[in-house]
Amino acid sequence: MNLFYFLLETPPEVVETQTRIIDEFLKGGPVMWPLLGLSVLTLTAALERGWFWLRLISQEDRIVNDVLEASRYDLSKALEIAEYARHLTIGRFLLAPLQLRQPSPETFRLAMEAAADKEFIKMRRGDKLLETVIAVAPLLGLLGTVTGLISTFDNLTVGGGGSADEATRAASGIGAALLTTAAGMVVAIMALLVFRVFVTLQAQQMDYFSRVGSELELIYRQIWYEPADGTIPPPLPVATIATTDGAASRDNRSQR
Repeated sequence: MNLFYFLLETPPEVVETQTRIIDEFLKGGPVMWPLLGLSVLTLTAALERGWFWLRLISQEDRIVNDVLEASRYDLSKALEIAEYARHLTIGRFLLAPLQLRQPSPETFRLAMEAAADKEFIKMRRGDKLLETVIAVAPLLGLLGTVTGLISTFDNLTVGGGGSADEATRAASGIGAALLTTAAGMVVAIMALLVFRVFVTLQAQQMDYFSRVGSELELIYRQIWYEPADGTIPPPLPVATIATTDGAASRDNRSQR
């Protein structure tokens, strides 16, 4: 039991660090609270989107390979694999054209493009929040600094009546006012880094979806597509031209 309480006891160094952080936070004034809220929102968005991208990137290659391999032999099997993976973005993207009944290549492609547009919108979830944090956090920091400086100079006695203690308090007040600017910049930088990582992943996914969609469409065109009316393509124009030239030559010889 004593060992249990010993493990739960917080070391004095940790307690001192926590106390110092809380004191510095309170020195920043009321503006520090909305900055704390923005930092929590940024961290929440980073964790949620990070989990989303981790699940997608770790499984999409296997799903794509299985669907493309199955589509060469059995479209119903490819549809079954895509249906099983519909909880992921790539699964819903592949499922959209495969669930159509004997579509034309143009309809097949349009279904993929529509599904891709819908999934790209879902990939951008959280971007507006991060953009707002990037823009607002530095402004909140500056607001806290300005209000802190105003309060400091209001309490400062200007002229010969000012003492050294007042000058020291003024310097301390200015330093505390600058804390909000530093905090706002830290929150904005953190949100900007997270935002840039997600934007890069989105661009990579757009290229990946384009390559996968083109390959799936090519497989469908080469192996599975049959014209609905069963018509045979017309002969090549070159053959028609050659026949016409030959007929013209025979007519010229007969006239001679």
